[in-house]
Amino acid sequence: MGGGGGGVKDVGSKAELDEALHGAAPVVVHFWASWCEASKQMDQVFAHLATDFPQALFLRVEAEEQPEISEAYAVAAVPYFVFCKDGKSVDKLEGANPSILANRVAKVAGSTSLVESASPASLGIAAGPTVLEAVKDMAKENNSSKNENANSDLSGLTTRLWQLVNSHPVFLFMKGSPEQPRCGFSRKVVEILKDEGVEFGSFDILTDNEVREGMKKFSNWPTFPQLFCKGELLGGGDIAVAMHESGELKDVFRDHGVPINSKETKVAESAKDVSETSIPEKGGGISDSMGLNVELASRLRTLVNSSPVIIFMKGRPEEPKCGFSHKVIEILQQEKVAFESFDILSDDEVRQGLKIFSNWSSYPQLYIGGELIGGSDIVMEMQKSGELKKILAEKGFVPKVTLEDRLKNLVTSSPVMLFIKGTPDAPRCGFSSKVVNALQDEGISFGSFDILTNEEIRQGLKTYSNWPTYPQLYYKGELIGGCDIVLELQNSGELKSTLSE
Repeated sequence: MGGGGGGVKDVGSKAELDEALHGAAPVVVHFWASWCEASKQMDQVFAHLATDFPQALFLRVEAEEQPEISEAYAVAAVPYFVFCKDGKSVDKLEGANPSILANRVAKVAGSTSLVESASPASLGIAAGPTVLEAVKDMAKENNSSKNENANSDLSGLTTRLWQLVNSHPVFLFMKGSPEQPRCGFSRKVVEILKDEGVEFGSFDILTDNEVREGMKKFSNWPTFPQLFCKGELLGGGDIAVAMHESGELKDVFRDHGVPINSKETKVAESAKDVSETSIPEKGGGISDSMGLNVELASRLRTLVNSSPVIIFMKGRPEEPKCGFSHKVIEILQQEKVAFESFDILSDDEVRQGLKIFSNWSSYPQLYIGGELIGGSDIVMEMQKSGELKKILAEKGFVPKVTLEDRLKNLVTSSPVMLFIKGTPDAPRCGFSSKVVNALQDEGISFGSFDILTNEEIRQGLKTYSNWPTYPQLYYKGELIGGCDIVLELQNSGELKSTLSE
């Protein structure tokens, strides 16, 4: 597999990848999945960067089809990028962020001008509006100050979010679509809205990371789904369930003048649908809700309820057959929760049927209390935010953990731990950016937590540390201070010694 060439090449085996890595050209590898919309969008960016950086070799690996390669690079979620030089991995990127991807490609490929190499004109119309918008943002970052750009982006994003929440009387921000929810909580809220008989609009936050992160701040609500009525946030999955069961949700819709289809109308329409549907003679009957063989639907229902926590995976916990399954097993073991598993490679009927039953097209699938939680990317996100531990505790599967315990675990999760707005790759405020730069300039390795992703942690840490602002830097569980203190330590030459005593 030669070097460079200005195109993307699909990798068919680990041997093929190893051969490419030993060439002279820098290598960028995109681990993707055909079912993941974010992967598809980033693949467009990837293809155009391959054209603009012909001196590098751009490779694509279908993560689930190449488990040996995925496991070798610890790939647990897609999209995932690995950057290699001189036969060694020098950097990685997890998630859909066109700006960071372009910057890292430029870094590993040795480009002299990011704006020149990744300008909207060179990408062309074929990139589509999403990609062009992302690349325009890259150019702005290189031509204007970070503060001006951040303010402009924030203003534009706020307007977009406001338009979204007010686009329908009832609007749901969810993972997936109403026809194909990508998490059990989103599925539950969709079912509730259908049962309430209201029409609603929706937005799949998995397709747009800017909206996903922006909505957390816009609504001051750290998780999804988020349900809005006439532009006002009602809450997430738990609140929607409670309001539905108490009858309060119906009252809210009525008070806000939201049209409600009567149950009589829905029953009549349902009866009409059933009467007009021909049922095959074979297969022991068809499940009305899913189109599955009744016997198989019953078996799947029994399986997902056979243990309080069960994972449908490729392989067994002792010997996972794909990196995604391996990652979820690791998470469950870290959470110290007892669980059962089912190897979908051993039973193709279950493997294919469960996709229909759960309306979830890939594996692994994690169920808690008979409810689908999601796949590896969602489980990873829930663990990071503390939501997974909270659900397990609420259902009595693990001991309840106090907020103080969570904060203590977080501040000691890395010898040097930084709580910031955003991530080290994409800080969301100037003070956070300065502290990240100071640590990186001193060559100090550190862990980080984005306080914008979890409001409970954000507010709780202020009390825990008795420090009212962010960023906050910790060393071995002890607070060092905020931006001013970190910069003072750096200027006096004491920062590195303070964080290595």
